[in-house]
Amino acid sequence: MCQRLGLLFAALCWFPFAARAASPPAAEEFYKGKTIRFIVGFTAGGGFDVYARTIARHIGKHIPGKPTTIVDNMPGAGSLIAANYIYNQAKPDGLTIGHWIGGWVVQQVIKASEGIKFDARKFEWVGLVVNDNPACVLTKTSGVTSLDQWLSAKEPVKIGVTGAGSDTHYVPSILKAALGLPAQLVEGYKGTADIRLAADSGEIGGGCWAWESIKPTWRKGLETGDVKPIVQAVPKKHPELSNVPNAIDYAKTDEARQLIQAGIHNTSAINRSFSMAPGTPKERVRVLQRAFMETMKDAEFLAEAKKSRLDINPISGDEVAKIVASFFELKPNIVAKLTDILAPKKK
Repeated sequence: MCQRLGLLFAALCWFPFAARAASPPAAEEFYKGKTIRFIVGFTAGGGFDVYARTIARHIGKHIPGKPTTIVDNMPGAGSLIAANYIYNQAKPDGLTIGHWIGGWVVQQVIKASEGIKFDARKFEWVGLVVNDNPACVLTKTSGVTSLDQWLSAKEPVKIGVTGAGSDTHYVPSILKAALGLPAQLVEGYKGTADIRLAADSGEIGGGCWAWESIKPTWRKGLETGDVKPIVQAVPKKHPELSNVPNAIDYAKTDEARQLIQAGIHNTSAINRSFSMAPGTPKERVRVLQRAFMETMKDAEFLAEAKKSRLDINPISGDEVAKIVASFFELKPNIVAKLTDILAPKKK
C-alpha cells in the first residue's frame, strides 16, 4: 500500500517504524551519566526496601546508557507520603521510580483518606515484582499457636500496623470483620522492620503482611520457632505454607468471602508494584518497563533474589494498570462494606 502512495506518503507510512528504531539511541543519550532514584515508602530493612535495593543493583545494565541507581527511603503514613511525592513532586522525566504499597489504590476507591493526593489511574506503572501472599504471623510469647486458638481467644491479640493503606492494616482489618478474628490494631509503626522489633520485644503479638517479605526479613525467628505463621489470606495456598489455614476457607458467608477476595486477594495482587509520575514521556516509560522485565529474567538478579529468599513472579506495567482500573469497577455494595471496615471512623 505504501508503495502505491508515492515517495512522500511511503515515508510517512514507515515513520512509526523509524521512530521505534531510533528510540534506543535516544534513550541511551538521555540516560547516559544519569542517576535513577528509587523512592521506597518504608524504612530500611523491610520487605519493600529489600526488593527495591535488589532490583536497583541490577536494572541499570538493562537500561540504554547504563545509568547508576540509588535507593532513598521515604517512610510515613504506610507509604502514602512516598505515593503522594511520586505523583505530585517527582519530576516526570523517567528518573524517579516509586515503590509504595498498592493498598492505597483501594483507599482511593473508598475515599478513606483526605491525605490521598493522587489518582491511581494516572500513574505510569513500571511493573510488579511479585504478587503478595499475605499471612499473619505471631510470636511464641503471644500465646497463640493456631488459628482456632486465635479465633476463640478471650483477649484480642495486638497486631502492629504501619498505616491505613498497607497490608499490615487491611489484612487484619478485613480478617477481623470477615472471620470475627480477635485482633487489636496498634498503629504508628513506620515499617515492617519496626513491627518485627516490637513483636520480638513483646510489645505486640505479631503482624500481617506478605509472606514474600516475612520469609527473608524474619528468617531467624521462623527458623527458631519464635515466630509462627497462623493464617494466610490467598486465593490458593502458598506451597511453603501448605499446613497453614487459608482465611477464605473459614469464611461463613458470601459477603465474608467477597470481602476477602476484593479487599485482600485483589489488593495483594498489586502491592509490590513500581510507578512513575503522570506525564513521564511514553518512550521512557517503555524503556523502563522493558528494563524491569529484563531484570526479572537476569541470572545474576535471580541468584541474588534466591540467596535472599525473595520470591519473583513479575507482571508487566500494562497488566498492573489493568488491575488498578478494575478496582474502580467494584460493585457499590462491596465498596460500601470495604469503606465501613477500612475507612477511619470519624470522631
